[in-house]
Amino acid sequence: MSLNPGDWLHVVAGVLSDEQGRVLIARRAEHLHQGGLWEFPGGKLKTGESPQEGLARELAEELGIALGACEPLIRVPHDYGDRRVLLDVYRVLDYQGIPRGCEGQALTWLVPDDMDPTVFPAADRPVIAALRLPRLMLITGPDPTDPLLFRARLQRALAQGVRLVQLRAPELVALDYRELTGMVWPLCQAHGAHLLLNRAPKEVEGLARDGLHLNRRLLMTLERRPGSARELIGASCHTRAELRRAVELGLDYALLSPVKPTASHPEAQPLGWPTFAELIAPIPLPVYALGGLTPEDLDTAIAQGAQGIAAIRGLWPA
Repeated sequence: MSLNPGDWLHVVAGVLSDEQGRVLIARRAEHLHQGGLWEFPGGKLKTGESPQEGLARELAEELGIALGACEPLIRVPHDYGDRRVLLDVYRVLDYQGIPRGCEGQALTWLVPDDMDPTVFPAADRPVIAALRLPRLMLITGPDPTDPLLFRARLQRALAQGVRLVQLRAPELVALDYRELTGMVWPLCQAHGAHLLLNRAPKEVEGLARDGLHLNRRLLMTLERRPGSARELIGASCHTRAELRRAVELGLDYALLSPVKPTASHPEAQPLGWPTFAELIAPIPLPVYALGGLTPEDLDTAIAQGAQGIAAIRGLWPA
């Protein structure tokens, strides 16, 4: 898929948040394309405008505010059939003024977890997933066979600010994994962190969780998206075909690896940042970079179009 902006209707949108973590959304006028649905404020770029310039203009026209700082959140290509839209979304970090509906549009503030994707245009739905996901994903490391040590390490990671935990323990049998989940879930709840279970869906039926993480084998063999509509469902990917399968299944996010050389898989050829950026460019999902990364790589990952980084060694306390 070519992502030359000249071949698409290039649109920019901004995500404004308040101190309660709520995000500003606006209702589209009935006579417009996708009219009556809710959206993130923004609009079409003018000829010669950069996305940041267009965003500043649109926020001034629509909301009466002056844009300060912003950072990329996600780029979403979407084909509606009658038009192809390339949506560049930025998280607004600073602005001046009080947002108001300067064009008569209804406004409201909602936390991302309360947003119903079905009342948004399809191109906006990956944006909701990106807002529900933090910049860092911890993939748990050793040693799940030592519950006390494992709990201490997880407790420390949560205390350091981790808010998304993928519980990975392939060395455990299904029953032991279920018991480990029972210990991890209340810890994550106490810190406001989302818990993703990395296990075959049938093995974790009925367990408290915020979502599921699929390995590449499960990803390529499943015929439909598992879990409930409210859960975060994602998968590990290494190729373009696996990323496309994640999109076909309607998943909420993907991991793409390895970006850099890793100690756990020294034989794997690292992608490097240019290839990583090329592979995720046509993918309308939040994609985490994985493989040999630490929090020091976060700014680079965001600049390359990633949702953030996922890591074991880089985030799992010693």
